[in-house]
Amino acid sequence: MGIFSRFSDIVNSNINSILEKAEDPEKIVRLMIQEMEDTLVEVRSSAARAIADKKELNRKLAAVERDGEEWQDKAELAIRKNRDDLAKAALAEKRRMDDSAGALREQYMAVEEGLGKLNEDIGRLEEKLADAKLRQKALITRHQTASHRLEVRKKIHDYKIEDALVRFEQFERKMETVEGRVEAYDLGRKKDLSQEFKDLENAESVEKDFEELKAKMAKTSDS
Repeated sequence: MGIFSRFSDIVNSNINSILEKAEDPEKIVRLMIQEMEDTLVEVRSSAARAIADKKELNRKLAAVERDGEEWQDKAELAIRKNRDDLAKAALAEKRRMDDSAGALREQYMAVEEGLGKLNEDIGRLEEKLADAKLRQKALITRHQTASHRLEVRKKIHDYKIEDALVRFEQFERKMETVEGRVEAYDLGRKKDLSQEFKDLENAESVEKDFEELKAKMAKTSDS
């Protein structure tokens, strides 16, 4: 047995509700589509049989009505010939044809009504099928996206990534150690002669600027 046991279950189903309750929505949609397509074939076959029955009944009805008209003509002929016995017999046959025609009309109307309902159900089922196919594409896309994200997350939390980060930190530490050794060589080293003279010149300039600023401030206070 498929997802649906009866055609009405498919036509009246709420696809959203089914998908919300499903553990594997993509699988459920795939089964729903298969079930709908199979059911659609069966319903179309039923509709084709109903159309064939309708045409057959129409032919039978036309034949019975012709027979009834012929018996009517025979009854009139018998009356004109003063054969009341034959006229009554012909009218009896005419009555039987009328009854048969009435029964055929009832069958014809029943088949036509059933065919109308089948056409409505086919339309509704086609809408459900189209909706399911659209949701199938969306679900496949979502599933693929989620799968890719899951793979990325797994790689991020993979021990290889953690191990690579540890090695990277160790390499940074080694670089810092090397840089520290380079800087250590400069500690305690004497300045060269050029640098000492440059420092003296800078100090002299600063001293000169200091004396000029003091003199300027003295003049300002005296005035």
